Amino acid sequence: MKKLKGALLIGQSGGPTSVINASALGVFKEAFKHSEITGIYALRHGIKGILNEEFYDIRQEDMAELDRLFYTPSSAIGSVRYKLKDFSVDDTDYLRLLTIFKKHDIRYFFYNGGNDSMDTCLKISRYLKSVNYECQVIGIPKTIDNDLYGIDHSPGFGSAAKYVATTLREVALDAQVYDTKQVVIAEVMGRNAGWLTAAAQLANFGNSKVDLIYLPEVAFDLDAFFDDIKKILQTKNSVVVAVSEGIKDAKTGKFIPELYTELATDAFGHASLGGCAAVLANKVKEKLGVKVRPLELSLLQRSAAHLQSLVDVTEALEVGRQAVIAALNGVSDKFVGIIRTSNNPYTVEYPLLDLEIVANQERKIPLEWILPNGQGLTKEFNEYCLPLIQGDNPAQLIDGLPRFAKLRKVLVKK
Repeated sequence: MKKLKGALLIGQSGGPTSVINASALGVFKEAFKHSEITGIYALRHGIKGILNEEFYDIRQEDMAELDRLFYTPSSAIGSVRYKLKDFSVDDTDYLRLLTIFKKHDIRYFFYNGGNDSMDTCLKISRYLKSVNYECQVIGIPKTIDNDLYGIDHSPGFGSAAKYVATTLREVALDAQVYDTKQVVIAEVMGRNAGWLTAAAQLANFGNSKVDLIYLPEVAFDLDAFFDDIKKILQTKNSVVVAVSEGIKDAKTGKFIPELYTELATDAFGHASLGGCAAVLANKVKEKLGVKVRPLELSLLQRSAAHLQSLVDVTEALEVGRQAVIAALNGVSDKFVGIIRTSNNPYTVEYPLLDLEIVANQERKIPLEWILPNGQGLTKEFNEYCLPLIQGDNPAQLIDGLPRFAKLRKVLVKK
């Protein structure tokens, strides 16, 4: 089969992870091997980089710095939250995109992100086909939320889960220090799927314990929540609670902060979450009269490269590499999946799946894995999650601090 000859373009989209740059590195390193790829470009801030004709020439980068992407958190080339309308409704952005693709002879396009990003990938692929422009379009998965449909898990989740479990294990020990009654409420990211909050279950080892775990898969009852805490305080001085930012009130169906204030929305119409722990902490203090500490992990859980899982970052690199191989073999309209083939020993495969499977769908925790009354998760969750957090990936230290990648970020001439 004759391979397309032209430039490669990759963008990152949505919330970063501590391993997203490893996927970009996988794309870059594989692309360097193939003469059919005439240019290797990275979008500045996702889709907006196309519309603004701003992308970096990766061939101008120092290879040693590119290699450091394997240890570097956040989005090294910049991310974005930008919703493309359907081109049948408004083709303005698509016409601009086509102009840029033709000008720079883009024949391989990769978009690295979550559900909404895969929707963007699918829309671009369909449009390019409709105008008969040859370009292989492949989605590369990532999200700490672990809610991408059709795959076993998402790159980014394992490292974030390791951070949540480690941090809450440490917090649980700290909460036991004093002889006074205390409640710690930790808020973990997760809008509609509670995978990351469920990782708090892994903190329960020895003399550390997260007492209560509340996930968005199950409606949240405020009165039952107060009762659960009260019962535990009868037998011990400290209670550690993990809540998903996306838990909803059982009576109203609203997010907990939404009970007391109006929430802003993003470009995709999603409510901007955060503040759940603070709201619940105030209510617990009012009801029970004990000391309460709200703890919002916020950006820490997705940027904590010092707790990267070696399994996670290795898989993140591989999905990027597999995306390039697939595109060069003529594959388009797919995303690179991860399917577990064995748990002991842990092994995976990287099948190519239809973008329609994952675009705008979410995978939630099986209800049979969730124990009632906030009591945590079953052993099946532990068996699922533990292989994903194994191994360390320490960065080079300079003056005791990690040395992350410093890219030149040379823009391609317009």
